[in-house]
Amino acid sequence: MNTSPQQKNPDQDLPVIQRIVSIMWPSFLTASLATVLFFVLFDPGDLAMISGVDVTRTGGYTIGFFFFWFITSLGCALTCYFRTPCPPRIVNDEQAPDQ
Repeated sequence: MNTSPQQKNPDQDLPVIQRIVSIMWPSFLTASLATVLFFVLFDPGDLAMISGVDVTRTGGYTIGFFFFWFITSLGCALTCYFRTPCPPRIVNDEQAPDQ
């Protein structure tokens, strides 16, 4: 019989805005760095010419930043989702392995 108190998930106490910010702020910083590193190597004007899309250089930087921000925010959101503990498994006494 388990008499230990039920462990509480610390994420359940956080306000929604704090959860959103904990995902968006690190992804913003990572997207900023990724944008700088990507556009050091590739010119958005050349990329627009290759793709055939009429985008200004500033538009290319903007599209690239928001693309990287979206991708990194997905990664941060998945990290927050997967770090929550799984519910405990209920094992039937008859099927429990011998110790």
